[in-house]
Amino acid sequence: MLGIALKMLFGDIVKMLGLVMGIAFSTLLMAQQGGFFIGLISRAANTVTEAQGVAIWVMDPKTETAEGPTAMRDVELYRVRGVEGVRQASPLVQATTTLRTPQGRSSAAAFLGVDDASLLGINPRFVVGSPEDLRRPDAIALDQLGFSRLWPGEPLATGKEIEVNDRRATVVAITEALPGFTAPVIVYTRLSQALSYVPGGRNRLSFILVEAEPGRDPRAIAQAISAQTGLLALTTPEFQRRTIDYVLNNTGIAPSFGVVIALGAVVGILVTGLTFTLFVNDNLKQFAVLKAMGLSNWRLLGMVLAQALVVAFIGYAIGLWIASGFFDAVNQPFSDLKGFWLPWQIAVMVAGATAVIVSLASLIAIRRVLRLDPATVFRG
Repeated sequence: MLGIALKMLFGDIVKMLGLVMGIAFSTLLMAQQGGFFIGLISRAANTVTEAQGVAIWVMDPKTETAEGPTAMRDVELYRVRGVEGVRQASPLVQATTTLRTPQGRSSAAAFLGVDDASLLGINPRFVVGSPEDLRRPDAIALDQLGFSRLWPGEPLATGKEIEVNDRRATVVAITEALPGFTAPVIVYTRLSQALSYVPGGRNRLSFILVEAEPGRDPRAIAQAISAQTGLLALTTPEFQRRTIDYVLNNTGIAPSFGVVIALGAVVGILVTGLTFTLFVNDNLKQFAVLKAMGLSNWRLLGMVLAQALVVAFIGYAIGLWIASGFFDAVNQPFSDLKGFWLPWQIAVMVAGATAVIVSLASLIAIRRVLRLDPATVFRG
């Protein structure tokens, strides 16, 4: 029966292509928007993700997101260093500012000032230069996206001068840092330099980055820091989750993408259901013959489901291939969509949605077959 079902399916190539394209379009829309959603909300926590070697983030209790810290007193750094289990505690200053070139180009940037001695919290992926270059006077490390915005079309090179709040800075290194949520361009410098570039009040400390002693549980140390200092201490995964939750709860990103993804599923159901119904109607006589030969409704249902699964597999493969190619094309070092990708979890969820779509479409189409009178084949 499977062979007969496939012959019926491939015998009408036009309708089969319509079914495949409907599934492919639905898959593409759901996968692309799902990838965009994950990539966008992940940007909010990229500052935390990029800080290698940091086990615990300590902040003011009013801080809700990695990109919106509430400044703390400098003395808090020494209080954290006194907590048992803390191997090293380093300061981090974070602010948003504007970079300007002598040619008049400008770009908003997230300015991160790391500890002068340890450089803890800096992204280790450097394409030009190294973290040690930041020890030079007026030195900053700029990410690839920022360089392409400020000097479009030019090859990556150090020695470029920019203006930061009326002060001169020299690009001594270029990193592969992932873009941020509010400011896509990322700049690293030493804490002493950052304090001179970024204006602020008496309290300038944004975060305290903690390395745990070997063998110690970071969560237990974080709880001890919170209990002894009154500050909020979170492990890196906890702070990532807190930041992403803040974006989801305080922006319209989730509902917006959810509506588009739902529309993709609805379009898939409507297009596939309509086309599949037309396909089944065109083959009613063949189904009537099979029913007259003694095939049960369950066997006929199995044939239609087999046709649906073949169409779903081909359409899903095409749609996912196009979506993957799209993300490969846009996730480039100099692209504004850098850092957007298609997680395997999204691919699995889309596969499940596609299976539901074709199942509903096939159930819509099979109703006439189940009610079909075998005598139809002998009429007219």
